[in-house]
Amino acid sequence: MRAGGVTYPGLMPAYSNTITRAVAGAAGAAALGIGYATLIERNAFTLREATLPVLAPGTRSLRVLHISDLHMMPAQRLKQHWLRELDDLEPDLVVNTGDNLSHPRAVPAVVQSLGHLLSRPGLFVFGSNDYFGPTPKNPLKYFNRDHKRVHGDPLPWRDLRAAFIERGWHDLTHVRREFEVAGVKIAAAGVDDPHIKRDRYDTIAGAPNRNAELRLGLTHSPEPRVLDRFAEDGYDLVMAGHTHGGQLCLPFFGALVTNCGLDRSRVKGPSNWGAHTKLHVSAGIGTSPWAPARFACRPEATLMTLVAAPPRQVKSEPGRGLSETDTVLGRTI
Repeated sequence: MRAGGVTYPGLMPAYSNTITRAVAGAAGAAALGIGYATLIERNAFTLREATLPVLAPGTRSLRVLHISDLHMMPAQRLKQHWLRELDDLEPDLVVNTGDNLSHPRAVPAVVQSLGHLLSRPGLFVFGSNDYFGPTPKNPLKYFNRDHKRVHGDPLPWRDLRAAFIERGWHDLTHVRREFEVAGVKIAAAGVDDPHIKRDRYDTIAGAPNRNAELRLGLTHSPEPRVLDRFAEDGYDLVMAGHTHGGQLCLPFFGALVTNCGLDRSRVKGPSNWGAHTKLHVSAGIGTSPWAPARFACRPEATLMTLVAAPPRQVKSEPGRGLSETDTVLGRTI
């Protein structure tokens, strides 16, 4: 190589070798990352546990298993085996927040995988991938909340709904129900999937029974407009799925996107929504067959122990008597 009339023998080959090694290293790391995300972490199913103080004071605790986003394919044996083992947890209540299907012949696999869980008290709402099959898409579209959505072929959601109802689970799609589980009085309601604008909150609007010991709301996608309505009506806990926890996350940063209007800080797990409502978002168990990878976001189900919130405390101010009610751990009257 010649620079300014001076020759530097061997400089170009050494520089080229350095670039080649760097490119090869980056390609190797990318290949390892893709292999890990698609072959290992995507199948590294885990059980999360959380304790939420949302029940009326003095109420006994309630064990709730939250499952979501199975995205089942008929041949996914490992996932199916793991799901069957969840019954060993002996939950008092099972809540399924949708996106069970990814294939038109997956209904038997979902029903058989849930097994004895279907014999336990259960509630469900559906998501878009119960109604329509997944389609390939440009991953960059997830960064645009308003991108045009293209539905795949219709899926047999009516067959899945019939199977769930036949086994005793309650469909909460635009329905309000009151029932008792393990001695806990529950008032529950749900909406259809807001992600594809099927929600009709007005059909369930209004405060739930104040005598209920748990006021529970269900939605597939945790869209803020729906969460706000549940909070305004006085629900103690809202459960959702859809986000996959971000699915592809960065260490020390978290989810890149939520695929809905929810902020990244609430993409999975429990959080507060407003003054008195708790939100729990499941990171889900499956992935789309067109994006079969997870990174720094393992597939999961959550066993929640719901416990009584502390008694409400009332503030008083000199000369004003009883003036306002404190919010204690997210619960008020």
